Amino acid sequence: MPQHPTLMAAGELREALTAHARGDVPTAISALMSIDADSWQAIEQRLAALDGSLPQLLDAVRQETP
Repeated sequence: MPQHPTLMAAGELREALTAHARGDVPTAISALMSIDADSWQAIEQRLAALDGSLPQLLDAVRQETP
């Protein structure tokens, strides 16, 4: 059975990506650290299914922001 991140984890990931895109590393780290272990596993599985990783996602977000 596939795992799913919680809604809270999805919000924390969104906050982390937004903060990272604007260069706010402390807020990005705080948001990422707030994600529960089961949601982390689900997020990693979804990224792997797309042949990606969290560092790649962060880099992509940063490159897309002017």
